[in-house]
Amino acid sequence: MKIRRYTDVEVMGLGAKIKQARNLDGRSVEILAGEAEISRSYWHDIEAEKVRDALPEVTLRKIERVLGVDFGISFNGEASNNSR
Repeated sequence: MKIRRYTDVEVMGLGAKIKQARNLDGRSVEILAGEAEISRSYWHDIEAEKVRDALPEVTLRKIERVLGVDFGISFNGEASNNSR
């Protein structure tokens, strides 16, 4: 899945990491999506990596905030694996 800032970075398996963090969190998709200011269906599309083009960085940061995780995504050419 790509995440957009000024450039795109490819982050393999990000949807699965988001889903895993959500499952560990225990709150429903409806609650988390509401707090992230996105729709429930868009949250599911993100987890399934069915986002058209690229996931905006601002959306990723909102997801990280509501889940209380840092997926380690940076735009300097590297993506670390920092998550729960």
